[in-house]
Amino acid sequence: MNQLEIIKRPIQGDFASFQALFSQALESDIPSLNLVLRYLQKRSGKQMRPILTLLCARMFGEPSAQTFDSAISLELLHTASLVHDDVVDESDKRRGMATLNTAFGNKVAVLTGDFLLSTSLLYISRTDTQSVSIVSRLGQELAAGELLQLYNTTLQDFSEDSYFRVIRQKTASLFEACCMLGAISAHATPEQVEQCRQFGEYIGMIFQIRDDIFDYYSNDVGKPTGNDMREGKLTLPAIYVINKDNTADIHKVALNIRSLSATEEDINSFIKLVKAEGGIDYAKQVMNNLHTKANLCIPGSIPQEVREAVLAYLDFVSDREN
Repeated sequence: MNQLEIIKRPIQGDFASFQALFSQALESDIPSLNLVLRYLQKRSGKQMRPILTLLCARMFGEPSAQTFDSAISLELLHTASLVHDDVVDESDKRRGMATLNTAFGNKVAVLTGDFLLSTSLLYISRTDTQSVSIVSRLGQELAAGELLQLYNTTLQDFSEDSYFRVIRQKTASLFEACCMLGAISAHATPEQVEQCRQFGEYIGMIFQIRDDIFDYYSNDVGKPTGNDMREGKLTLPAIYVINKDNTADIHKVALNIRSLSATEEDINSFIKLVKAEGGIDYAKQVMNNLHTKANLCIPGSIPQEVREAVLAYLDFVSDREN
């Protein structure tokens, strides 16, 4: 049995129900919009975030209508943020398929993202005020994280603290919300909800660091090596090497990357330098430390099958290859 099978084992029926309900959420009585929404459904991934919401509900009881509404709301918000990010980043591919902005144009992509966001709010409005507040704050966090990342490309220094603040907001905040809303929907105590929030924060940071490591290697998911650097983004492996070596030459190249004035040769050479100077190994060490912390956040008295699934989820995020 592989990791994904272990992860889904205690929620097989729940996940099937979610998928059916999520398909209904991606429907419209406007034919042209339906065409776009069907295109989005074709490129949907493993849906790891709603899986996490369902698992956190299973920790404390049976998933309820509130669980499904929460999971749908979060997946819609996540999808909307990806659609808008692709427009901002002028991305042409995601998961090996043309992005919405490439396939249908920027105007359709932005408006579709707005539709998804509004639908997300509609679903979370069916729950309770605490959940509505969490999703509302999440929308702020995701936007603030992207803006902060954009602002960081104008700075002269390279701070790990700034990097971690960005990934907490733009990535970890969504995993936090998935865990919290799952627990809340199953009537977990405030202490249990906080444990789940911490678990989500750590797992979200692991997810983003792993994603940043991918940028140093060729892959088949539509993200070429060095793509982050071509957008002026320097992530944890690079930040570590810049601060470790702290030479004028490295600093100059790093600033050129941030200002989008670096050549392809500069970027390729810098990638090789980061690998050679231990940047990837350092990022993996940080991931391992976060993995340990996340493990300690898993509540003690939960069903064994759910515990195995949550541990497999943690390992899957840490070890994933795409």
